[in-house]
Amino acid sequence: MTLWLRLLLALLVIPWLLMLALGGWQFAADDRQRREALVTRIEDGVRLLAPALAEARDTVTPTPRAAPLERLARLTDVADVRWRDSGSADSTPPARTSLIRRDGRTHVIVPLPGVASPAAWLDVTLHDGALSLPRYRQLAGWAIALALAMLMLGLTALLVPRRALATLAEQRHVLERLRAGDRRARLPTEGPRELALLSRAINGLADTLASGRHGDTPVTTELRASLQTIERQNAELESARQQAQDANRVKSEFLANVSHEIRTPLNGIIGFCRLLERSPLEARQQEWLENVTLAADNLLSLVNDILDFSKLEAGKLSLDTTSLDIAEIIDEVLLLQAPAAQDKDLEMLGLVYDDVPATLSGDPLRIRQILTNLVHNAVKFTDHGEILVRVQVEAEHGSDIVLGIRVSDTGIGLAEEVRDQLFQPFVQGESTRLSHPGGTGLGLMICRKLLDQMHGDIRADSTPEGGTTFHVTLPLGVVTPADERRPALDLSGRRLVLREPHTPSRRALAHLLHQAGAEVRVHERPVTAESLPMDTDLVIEARSSALAAETRARLERLPCPVLLLGKGEPQDGEATALTDRLRWFTKPLTRTRLAAALDELLPPPAHPPAPTATGASRTTAPAPRVMIVDDVASNRLLVSELLRQRGIEGALCADSGEAALALARRQRVDLVLMDIRMPGMDGIATAAALRRLGGAWRHCPIVALTAHARAEDTRSLLDSGMQAVLTKPLDEHALGRVLSDHLALPPSLGPVASGHGTTLEDDELPVVDTELGITLAGGQPALAERMLAALLESLDEIEAELRRTYALDDESAFLDAVHHLNGACRYCGVPQLALVAETLESRLRAQGLASVADIYVTLLEALQRLRAWRAEQARPVTTPDGGER
Repeated sequence: MTLWLRLLLALLVIPWLLMLALGGWQFAADDRQRREALVTRIEDGVRLLAPALAEARDTVTPTPRAAPLERLARLTDVADVRWRDSGSADSTPPARTSLIRRDGRTHVIVPLPGVASPAAWLDVTLHDGALSLPRYRQLAGWAIALALAMLMLGLTALLVPRRALATLAEQRHVLERLRAGDRRARLPTEGPRELALLSRAINGLADTLASGRHGDTPVTTELRASLQTIERQNAELESARQQAQDANRVKSEFLANVSHEIRTPLNGIIGFCRLLERSPLEARQQEWLENVTLAADNLLSLVNDILDFSKLEAGKLSLDTTSLDIAEIIDEVLLLQAPAAQDKDLEMLGLVYDDVPATLSGDPLRIRQILTNLVHNAVKFTDHGEILVRVQVEAEHGSDIVLGIRVSDTGIGLAEEVRDQLFQPFVQGESTRLSHPGGTGLGLMICRKLLDQMHGDIRADSTPEGGTTFHVTLPLGVVTPADERRPALDLSGRRLVLREPHTPSRRALAHLLHQAGAEVRVHERPVTAESLPMDTDLVIEARSSALAAETRARLERLPCPVLLLGKGEPQDGEATALTDRLRWFTKPLTRTRLAAALDELLPPPAHPPAPTATGASRTTAPAPRVMIVDDVASNRLLVSELLRQRGIEGALCADSGEAALALARRQRVDLVLMDIRMPGMDGIATAAALRRLGGAWRHCPIVALTAHARAEDTRSLLDSGMQAVLTKPLDEHALGRVLSDHLALPPSLGPVASGHGTTLEDDELPVVDTELGITLAGGQPALAERMLAALLESLDEIEAELRRTYALDDESAFLDAVHHLNGACRYCGVPQLALVAETLESRLRAQGLASVADIYVTLLEALQRLRAWRAEQARPVTTPDGGER
């Protein structure tokens, strides 16, 4: 509201309202006074005529009463006077004089004094204007007075503020000139006292500003002192910040050192627990061992979480950028959490939509860490139902995309107050801690921090007892578009029958099989021999419970192979009862595992992909020698045992870098497994010293063993001359890959039935395993025989191509020949040749043609043994009666 409007209200409206209220009150008081005066005047007249009226009260005729009544009627404002007594039928005796309104006229009812019985009174009728005319006259007078007052107030409201507002406008104008830099602007000091004082203050301000241009004023001096104080405080704050950073760095280094010292014996505990699990134990001892392993794994996870938390707080956690396949990461995470989900009979499924690019650019280690934490929480807090991981593209920005990842469960859910604090450190819901103890409450906070560094986001939707869904948005670079993803399997022309009660799993599996080219028919009821179409190649049936005898009998009557999908591993009795045509596949579904399972049951396509080798063979090459360098005795013992199980006996052990150099001067080895953190010479310095010995040590593979799994540590170790990096606790599969790449040792398969095969020695794989060939051919002996015959007929051509390309040093053509042999022998029941071919292809791809001379010789020997087996089978056998067959 403007000042002008406020003045109008104060000078015009408010006084007018007050006058109106006062006038109304005065009008009501005057009207009441006029009424009372009129009634009093009539009462006085009646009182004067009372004696005459009293004489006439006993007369029968009204004539004696007329004279006094006429006298009373001649009073001013009286129109008529009538006598009333208790004999009147329409009247009630009044108690006192009153003024009433009846029949549109005003009446004054006056009791006669001195007349008690019978009661009598006078009804005096007044003229119509007796009361209304004085009112109108008074209203007219008040209206004229109010109009004159409004006129005077209006003139005052227009004239009085004008001068004050004009002075205020001039003061505002001068202030604007001062702000614009005009130091000569001044105001006149006459006028009302208050405005004059304000004008003098403005002029004083202008004088101060003008004088400040020529020298420091007290205000300027004070301001400069304040600035100096602020600068000094900023310096002190910077010093305090630097001290805090130094303290934080010391804390991070301390945590890193302590975590390494904790993890070193912990890795040994975990490793020896895994070795103990392979030994025969009683059921109670096995349970104890499982509890020890679980506690050690949980402790290692807590140590890693605390270390990550320290790095994140210090801003020292850096991200790597490399190519990744989000589908493979999802599969790895689900397989890692599968045992815990199987114990609870949970459905677990990963869905990667078709619009997700095949190869992306990001940090796979940290993405795996985020997803592992979310899926682990989902399994931990879900007792029944399902866990789904969905990945789809939410947005595209040129060569980058934003992935949307949802991890949902049907668990206990979260209350609203817990959900609001979910991503804060060391926070867990009260019900969560009571029903599912364990954990530090750091996992989700670490996920939030990692996603912040990746410019992503995470949020949670949940209701108590209604499950929880975590929404993750993750920007990543695109390396290979989605339409270039290599299919995991080829089922062109295949006809499959699918029965899966779990709707998301059924849709995902049907979609995957359709993409592979198969014709899929979905059955809602159990598949029987009568309901199965004649041209079916394979039946896929999910099991939510144990495999009963009648169910197994029903499935065995089917004329085609059957793949059973189970939430957990089959029981011992069930596993042994399964035939070659019934295979058990443990969920969760993954592309690679499903492709391998289907390859085992279905006949091979025209150009089968080279499968992964899964067996162990012994070649005629000399036994490799390995040196283990570690300052912890238990670690050396653990690695030695793992090597012994892989067929490497008598590994050399050194407890320090100096001891390793002493051994290296006396003996040559084929591989060194080097711990990095050791007293004295660390692993990097020891490796450099070994290289300086010259000779074969310049090219001897050195593999780092370290508890630090950060990407920058791995790059640093590789740059220092290490050929590979293994992370503690030592993973047997990773160790197997290292031995395969650098020592030509294939990965271990476990026992394979020899069947009718021929072996070189009792502990070697057979040259030919007919039962294995039938299994690989989908249970069809005739097909297995034809495929083996085709391989045997092409041996000469294959060997000639291998020798020619190897002699020409044509690495590309030699790799094609080896790949062709590897793919062909995988489906023919020749495990010995298959393993050697797989090992040769792996080494060739990893290290090139110059590193495969010894494996090449072994491959030629395996080919020669296969020829010898063929010759032996073709040689006639003499019967006891002298005949031949």
